[in-house]
Amino acid sequence: MWLRAVLLPILRVYYTGLTVILQQVCGRRAFSLPVIPSQNGKVAIVTGGAKGIGYSTAKHLSSLGMHVIIAGNNEAEGSEAVTRIQQDTHNEKAGVMLVPERKTADGFEEHFGLNYLGHFLLTNLLLKTTKESGTENLNARIITVSSATHYVGELNFDDLNSSCCYSPHGAYAQSKLALVMFTYYLQRQLSEDGCYVTANVVDPGVVNTDLYRNVCWPGRLVKWMAARLFFKTAEEGAATSIYASVAPELEGIGGCYLYNGQKTKSADISYNEDLQRKLWNESCKMVGIPGSA
Repeated sequence: MWLRAVLLPILRVYYTGLTVILQQVCGRRAFSLPVIPSQNGKVAIVTGGAKGIGYSTAKHLSSLGMHVIIAGNNEAEGSEAVTRIQQDTHNEKAGVMLVPERKTADGFEEHFGLNYLGHFLLTNLLLKTTKESGTENLNARIITVSSATHYVGELNFDDLNSSCCYSPHGAYAQSKLALVMFTYYLQRQLSEDGCYVTANVVDPGVVNTDLYRNVCWPGRLVKWMAARLFFKTAEEGAATSIYASVAPELEGIGGCYLYNGQKTKSADISYNEDLQRKLWNESCKMVGIPGSA
């Protein structure tokens, strides 16, 4: 029981990370942002926009002329980020990884609560406005950030809060799988409703950010030695998020998993529509909003 619940997630997560790093080092799938036209008049809400990939995403979107709203849980850091962006552009991703077992203020396991449920609830609260914002020629876009660890994630519907045999690696991978499945189900609902809104999910790769602050000390040492050589910078990690947000060629296209600017196959389980619906309804119960039929 302990082997499956604790040790296997560790091996799976680090194996996946090593595979992605090797791809990045070999440069098989390098991606640079194409020239993006001006985005004047558009609005973007960037969660976790005070640091790392979120900050780089917010800064780039602002440089394109967008009005950017940074959403986060630290007002001081958010205000500082806004000031820096304004200074750099002359204009105007919440997440955790591998934390010790602890709960959010609402009582949810922290990976599942912050990485997934918070985004799930925010998306639903903004959905009416998002639908009203999209037009036939200019769809509104919802972009979710997952990672390659979703490939080794498992959804335990009997214990989504990871109360038994807690594994930070397993909990992190579960939250990233949930984001992919949530995005696919959301896109299906949007299409059925005939809305001018698209939902896509992106994978930034292995990026040098402070998400690794909770990794065990040998892992932090390896990260410190290897990051500059093998990891993506925050700017490189943000490229696919920015591309998904504004690329003209993605107009009207949703339900995609994007890695390095390319449509990529996600984990087989993520396409299971019954599990997508079950996750959606369980998530609705957890945050106290109506579910779907």
